[in-house]
Amino acid sequence: MRSSTGRWVSGEDFFNRENELDFLARRIQERNHVLLAGQRRLGKTSIVRELGRRLESDGWIVLFVDVEGASRAEDVIADIAQAAYPHRSVVSRFGTSLKRWFGERVDEPGAQRFRVKARADINAGGWRSYGERLFRDCARRDGPVLLVIDELPIFLKRMVRRDGGPLRADEFLGWLRGVVQSPGARAPVLIVSGSIGLKPLARKLGISDRINYLDTFHLDPWDRPTSIACFERLAASHGLMVEKGVADAVYDALGVGIPHQVQSFFARLRDDAIIGRRRNLAVADVNKVYRLALLGPSGQNDLAHYETRLNDALGRESYSLAMEILAEAATQGIFTHNARRRLETLYTAIIEDADGRTAEILDVLVHDGYLESCRDGHRFASRLLRDWWSSRFRSHHEPLLRRGAEHHSSVLMQ
Repeated sequence: MRSSTGRWVSGEDFFNRENELDFLARRIQERNHVLLAGQRRLGKTSIVRELGRRLESDGWIVLFVDVEGASRAEDVIADIAQAAYPHRSVVSRFGTSLKRWFGERVDEPGAQRFRVKARADINAGGWRSYGERLFRDCARRDGPVLLVIDELPIFLKRMVRRDGGPLRADEFLGWLRGVVQSPGARAPVLIVSGSIGLKPLARKLGISDRINYLDTFHLDPWDRPTSIACFERLAASHGLMVEKGVADAVYDALGVGIPHQVQSFFARLRDDAIIGRRRNLAVADVNKVYRLALLGPSGQNDLAHYETRLNDALGRESYSLAMEILAEAATQGIFTHNARRRLETLYTAIIEDADGRTAEILDVLVHDGYLESCRDGHRFASRLLRDWWSSRFRSHHEPLLRRGAEHHSSVLMQ
């Protein structure tokens, strides 16, 4: 099992999730369309890639499409066409379109050039017809087809920001719902996922009905035994001796079993051992590596990803309000009900419907794994995220219950 901290994994590098894979495979084989939900870094991309690898051995065609870079519906259709390009049993059915794009030599261009030509040919008024034709051609194939659309919420957010409203997102989601259902039993089966939540976004836009045909499957973090087993297998695969208690100490430091973070912690400990010319990992190493590597400069890229995705999920005002909530939860240990009421009072003068906005933000923060609900409010589930946010704000965050009514957040005004 190889150490992996920045890529999806499959095959021998894929660890655990057998129950989840079996459940997903059954749902897909029964032709259910699935929304794969869960917080960041849980391995959603890895699980659908591994699922696709196994389904392909059973005769499925799997089209994996990442639409994070798309900003228009035409881009998404071109991305799907590119994913279908290697499968001539699907693409050859385009017939006249292929000849128009490439002349008679339809097998000549590579997938990327195919995508460029297809995108140039699909204008704003034609994406529906091209997309519908592609889905019909998939339905005519003898074997089943699975279409995976990753980062769909990011694409929808970009579309909403560009067009200034939810109309285009509503139109695209309505079209997607119709096109995967209209060809009948042989239509492609759909999985959608993303690193920001689709359900909170749809609720915010008032178009939840557009995704109610998707069967939600929620991917949870690893428990302690699974996290420990993964860490120990990684150590054994790399020929390292592990002192008793190291894997437990890693889990306690992280606070929750996020697969990417378990992998990252192992990689940092392994690097520390290599630098120290050691072949063993000791309990004493865990706290040092946690402070200097995971929370230090070398770990900033991993953690900055959470803030970047939060900014993607929220608008400017909501993002600033979310940072207030996270700073309070990190520095005070909890975002209490009283702190929430004070925050809403402070922001009422500068944000319309501060109460409703706060509720939407907490919905996103819980859905995407930043916070969890507790009896007295909300707190971080991940110790790593809590410590990172605390280190950033503890010296310049004034607890909300100490602020007077005249206090307004300077964060929002920046």
